[in-house]
Amino acid sequence: MIRCAALCFLAAIMAGMVGLLSAQTPPDNAASAPSRIAPDSSMPLPESAEYNAVQKRLAQGWNTWDVHSVTTQVLLPEGLAIRVGMKHNTTEGGDAFLADALIGRQAKGAEVVTPGPHAWDGSYTDLRVDWEGHSWRIQTAHNGGDLVILVTPLESKSGALPPTVVFSVGTLWNLHAGMVVFGGPRTIMTTGVNAAIEIDCTCAESAAPSTLSVPIDTPYLAADLTGPVGVSAQQMDVAHNEQKPPLTLEQIRSIIDRERAAYEKSVAAAGANAPIVDAIETTLGWDTIYEPEKQRVISPVSRGWSENWGGYVLFDWDTFFAATLASIGDRDLAYANALEILRESTAQGFVPNYARAGGWKSSDRSEPPVGAITVLSLYKQFHDRWFLADAYAPLLAWNRWWAAHRDLQGYLTWGSDGDNRPANLDDDSRGTWQGAIFESGLDNSPMYDGTTYNKRTHLLEYADVGLMSMYIADCDALAEIADALGKPDNVKELRARSEKYRAKLATMWDDKAGIFLNVNLHTGEKSLRLSPTNFYPLMAKAATPIQARIMVDKHLTNPQEFWGDWMIPAIARNDPAFKDQDYWRGRIWGPMNYLVYLGLKNYDVRAARWAFAGQSYALFLKEWKEKGHVHENYNAILGVGDDVSSSDRFYHWGALLGYVDYLEEQSH
Repeated sequence: MIRCAALCFLAAIMAGMVGLLSAQTPPDNAASAPSRIAPDSSMPLPESAEYNAVQKRLAQGWNTWDVHSVTTQVLLPEGLAIRVGMKHNTTEGGDAFLADALIGRQAKGAEVVTPGPHAWDGSYTDLRVDWEGHSWRIQTAHNGGDLVILVTPLESKSGALPPTVVFSVGTLWNLHAGMVVFGGPRTIMTTGVNAAIEIDCTCAESAAPSTLSVPIDTPYLAADLTGPVGVSAQQMDVAHNEQKPPLTLEQIRSIIDRERAAYEKSVAAAGANAPIVDAIETTLGWDTIYEPEKQRVISPVSRGWSENWGGYVLFDWDTFFAATLASIGDRDLAYANALEILRESTAQGFVPNYARAGGWKSSDRSEPPVGAITVLSLYKQFHDRWFLADAYAPLLAWNRWWAAHRDLQGYLTWGSDGDNRPANLDDDSRGTWQGAIFESGLDNSPMYDGTTYNKRTHLLEYADVGLMSMYIADCDALAEIADALGKPDNVKELRARSEKYRAKLATMWDDKAGIFLNVNLHTGEKSLRLSPTNFYPLMAKAATPIQARIMVDKHLTNPQEFWGDWMIPAIARNDPAFKDQDYWRGRIWGPMNYLVYLGLKNYDVRAARWAFAGQSYALFLKEWKEKGHVHENYNAILGVGDDVSSSDRFYHWGALLGYVDYLEEQSH
């Protein structure tokens, strides 16, 4: 009777929904302009119909869209959310409640989330949570357009009362008008734009408490977790007064098993590459969110970083690498990440170091120019000309910006234009030496110790082999893109810039050292401090075959410098800073290995390349298999990432360490 009455009530609600929607639209940040919202300093870019369709396809269905919790399922475009919380029960009172959960939290007493598989489209997800002496597993699966959730207790500390699982239901982001109606201890009814959803719980099979003291202000369903508890969210046909019967626990288990098997089959199809395909799909799956300020699907580096930066943060080269990783299984997500970071381009014409919630971005500095090589690679894989056309204008503006604003004595160097506006008031590094180092992406690299930042020119007086090489590769890739788009004048312009800086990079070769060396333009001296960036001329095809062989034999495969069980460190092993193992001072970073690998592919050094890819993958697999961690960086001595708090536990570019082996397998 309750369910029937609720359905009739929802039918009345749905009848008036169209008029309500016309009066209630998503909030317009620019119109309300609270003080925390920065002026829009983005370079205006066209929105193609093809890209709008990409975002529309991505923002559909149930998935872990909410940045604040991996245990929340959200239905798009509705914005309907089912949050899975857990209440820790004690006989003394003062019970704790875990409303949200994130991978990699390190605070004392924080939950520990071990991520399991996560399909690109959210059709199957699996994770484990450990908290307050309890452990449980949460699995979700799609059943057509419907959703099922299965929560299974694993173990609890001896003598502890069973925890209580709480499924709270509400709407997020003011995307659409709707209503959530409590229908009894097992049922919640909801309305939305496209459908009414009935959410049912198997709570009656688990002695559901009738009342519960938890900090929740939306309708919820709850059960003591003494056994598995299932939830089904099914669309109702309100117009015909039809609804599906609630699913039983066995039916929910059957759907979970079916979708898990489908995921495992899809991964197994990759053959020898199956482990890294699983890792990349899972990593991007958990890190991909819906970002409501600009109403888009994106893949920030991790949820932890995004929470700390107000809701989301996109870093320049990190997001291009996310696009590269996504290309192994989700073309739309690859396109979205590449284009969304380009769409953050500043009024000055460059892709910023960061773009964060509230409209703030680094108007003073950029980050490494890896955009064109990423876009060209995606085009060669998927062959969508519209994608090249969408990416071209911001890529060309960015390419021109480097030559116009970061050229010193014919070399390229890093900088920070502190006079640029608008200024992010939270960022005190703009217009400083540190701001210029941040532009390199290598925040505390010992390569830059003792260098000089000129406050008048806003430039670091240091010619950088890595930047020169990445820029040459950018020019070459962008020239190829311009040629594909039929822009001969731009092709000529880009090839001329490539040759100009290629000739200058050639002067940075040092015969005695047997490698390209950075030049301190303040003193005129070459620097003997070596990092993986000294190998980037291989990526730009700027080294002769003889030079490439010397670099590989004398430096890359030298165990006193870069070779070893765990590689390759961000500074040579025989550098005094290597022992620091502090961020870019000696640790191992996925993007460095990836860019060096791209260089090795350009030369006849197959044995070294094969070993390099295999060792990179071995480092990645170690903590992936043990803990499900994908680290921002790894200790080059111990081969772990957990040794320091400054290495995020689920930072997607760590998977580049495995991706290089994926590329190597593909090349055979």
